[in-house]
This record gives sequence, structure tokens and C-alpha cells, in this order.
Amino acid sequence: MRDNALDRRRLRRAFDRAAPNFDSAATLHREIADRMIERLSIIRLNAMTILDAGSATGYATKLLRKRFARSSIIELDHSEVMLRQRAYRRRTYFPWLGLRRFPVCADFQRLPLAPSSVDLIWSNLALHWAEEMPAVFSEAHRVLRPGGLLMFSTFGPDTLKELDSTFRDDDSRVNDFRANGFRVNRFVDMHDVGDVLVQSGYADPVMDMEYLTLTYADVAALLRDLKAQGSSSTHELTHKGLTARNTYEGVVARYEQFRDADGRLPATFEIVYGHAWKPLPRISPAGRPVINIRAK
Repeated sequence: MRDNALDRRRLRRAFDRAAPNFDSAATLHREIADRMIERLSIIRLNAMTILDAGSATGYATKLLRKRFARSSIIELDHSEVMLRQRAYRRRTYFPWLGLRRFPVCADFQRLPLAPSSVDLIWSNLALHWAEEMPAVFSEAHRVLRPGGLLMFSTFGPDTLKELDSTFRDDDSRVNDFRANGFRVNRFVDMHDVGDVLVQSGYADPVMDMEYLTLTYADVAALLRDLKAQGSSSTHELTHKGLTARNTYEGVVARYEQFRDADGRLPATFEIVYGHAWKPLPRISPAGRPVINIRAK
């Protein structure tokens, strides 16, 4: 479902480098986490064990703690430096409280968790970094308890459409943008994500999306912001031979067509939201039918 395989080691290094300044640059991540927690507030769920998959420096963990005060939260991230950044900051704030938070450095495509051990899997703007979305959903399904909830956000295909358009040559072929080591990811359509959820065995999937636009003074500011969030140098480069049109200066010049009336350059983000349940068994161990009475 992706046009290039992600280089996991390069991805981890990018997030390691971004970790010290991630909080100052992750405005969009915080905004989407806030919107996700609003959506979660109307869902009836008793979650005693929660997995925050792609937790970064732990902003969402604080929100989940307020919603589920007695729960244990596993903060899982591919970047150990991100997790250490979270641990360093936490030592400043009442470490003697002994809050039930467990940092785990691992890939969410291969979760180091027991089957049926988690009530809620939460993932904010991390799913698009996976090489294979079905593998992520399959692993999540494995570790969710029956009746457990998977809730996530990810980027849709119109994300950074302005920047993406500046990479296209006259034949509309997308080339790598090696200046600053950056190129736009290929993101998955909302309907395709929903199809993968169903194929992975989830019930009652709910998908929706919205557009958010951030503005920047210039292209350099946009690229710095993306790099500060770890969003650079993540793909194996497969297209060769950049032409003069696709130099950094060419990209900057072509982006000027999008400058708005306020003199700012827009960057569009398509945010895809989804949640789905792991079905309860239809037959109990005693051989009796199981009726799901969960409130919708």
C-alpha cells in the first residue's frame, strides 16, 4: 500500500534527532490529540490497560490519564530518545507519585505484548510511518482484549499537497527532493484504511476526516518544522537523476503560487480519524451464545 519501503533505522534516527525540540514543534500533534480525546469522551469504555502506540514525548498520555485515572498506560515508541525525553521531563514533576506509566521502546508492527492484554490502543499521527498498515492492525487486534477499542489518527493523501505539487515535473512524475533530505510521503485514503480494518477482523469501524491548514513565512520554515517533528529522510531513495527544475530553489519558486492574501504560505494536512472494536466471542468457553450489550 506504500510506494516505497520505509528505512526503519533512518526513521528512528530522524526521531532521535527531533526528540529534544519535538514539543516545541508538535503543535499539530497536540491539536489532533485534543480532538481525539474529545471523540473518545463520548465512547463508553472501561480501559484498565492502555497502549499509546507512537507516544513520542507523552502529550497524549497525560490526556489519557485524565480520562482513565486508574489505568496503566504503556508508552510505546520506536525512538528511545523520545521516551528518555519524556522520562527526563517527568522526573521534574512529582516522581514519588508512582503513576502507572511504562515506557517501551519497540516497533508497533511487532508489539512485545501478550495476546488479549490491552483494553484500548491509541495512536496519534503515527500509523503513516508503518511499512504495512495490515501488519499494524493485525498486531493491534492480537493484543486487544475482546471488546477492546482501537482508536487512531493518521495523514490522508492530500497532506502537504502544495509541497507535493512542487516536486512534479512536466510529465507529473514525482521525483525525490534531495535538497534538505526531504520528500513527501504517500498517504493512504480514508476508505482504504477502513477496508483494511474490516479485513483485519475489526467490528463497527468508524472513519472520518478533516482538513487543517498551517501557514508559514517561507518554504524553509515549513521544512524546518517538518524536520523538527522527525518528518525527514525516511524513505529509501528509488528515483534517480534530479533535474535542475527540482533543485531547492525551484521548489521555493513554485511554492510561491500558493502564497495567500496575508503573505503566508499554506500547508494542508488531511487528518484521517478512525476507531473500531475487537469483537466479543460469539460462543463462550462453556459453549453458550454470547450477546454483546455494549452501548453504542
